[in-house]
Amino acid sequence: MTDTLKFIGKRLIWSIFVLVGLSVLIFCIARIIPGDAAVMALGSRASEEAYESFRQENHLYESYPMQYVYWLRDALNGDLGTSTQTRRPVMNDIRDFLPATLELIFFAVILEILGGILLGALSARYAGGMLDNAVRVTSYLGIATPAFVWAVLFMLVFSFLLHLLPTIGRISDGMMRPPNVTGFMIIDSLIAGDLRAAWDIFKHLLMPGTALALAGTAQAARITRSSMLENMNKDYVNSEIASGIPMRRVIMSYVLRPSATPTVSIIALDFAAMLGNAFLVEQIFNYPGISKYGITAILNKDLNAIIGVVMVIGITFLIVNILVDIIASYLDPRIRLQGGGE
Repeated sequence: MTDTLKFIGKRLIWSIFVLVGLSVLIFCIARIIPGDAAVMALGSRASEEAYESFRQENHLYESYPMQYVYWLRDALNGDLGTSTQTRRPVMNDIRDFLPATLELIFFAVILEILGGILLGALSARYAGGMLDNAVRVTSYLGIATPAFVWAVLFMLVFSFLLHLLPTIGRISDGMMRPPNVTGFMIIDSLIAGDLRAAWDIFKHLLMPGTALALAGTAQAARITRSSMLENMNKDYVNSEIASGIPMRRVIMSYVLRPSATPTVSIIALDFAAMLGNAFLVEQIFNYPGISKYGITAILNKDLNAIIGVVMVIGITFLIVNILVDIIASYLDPRIRLQGGGE
């Protein structure tokens, strides 16, 4: 228990330093973008008095270090400023858009876990056979093809050609949205007992979620296969096989768990990366998530929204990193012992 607490504590301390560094970096980048921040925020037709008031309220006449101190104070109090594109507090926008993207990404990660580990395990179990070759070829195809290409192909085939799945949004027009409890519409609809809405939301998640998951699934399958083949040649595994234990039990009890450690790490880090990578998929499906909101903020030079989105992605990445370390240390205690002894 002591080693575990030290391990987690060290990761938390380093994460604070990383987060501060990220906030300084993105703040400086936002401040050196060419253009008058007051004009970008209020538009070119505002009065000079309005511009002056904006500069005073946002401390734009102060030095950059002092501007950062004011920004950090407000950010710690939950105030990330006002978005110039929505005219709302950035925190309100994040609260509205982030759950949609998280729901999409959780769906994609579930597909990655189920598909990647299962395909990798089957490929390793039947290494050299037709199934193994098929999984390997499919994995290369999945890794080499960007998510937005899969998104366009899925839309063409399953929406326009076969008319099986809805094209855009989170829920069909005319369908009643469930009461907002968790922010995850499919869970909220199940809580409300509306199975029809839950099925409709699931269909809206299927194409964008699968498009996001394919590259990660292919990568997870390759890593699981490689790790399992390596562990299957270990002496302790050969001893279990020689003692007459069925191969299926050997794989499930002695091979799969240590082999899953690198796979879990890759999938979890892919979860955080999807927050930034999902913007094209969300644009294609007109999915109202934080990634689509972030890319719109960049195109409109909405500085407060840009900083807010980047900080949310950074915080999520750090949280997932810590969880990955904890899960990996549970699957392989040697990681925890090495981390606590650094």
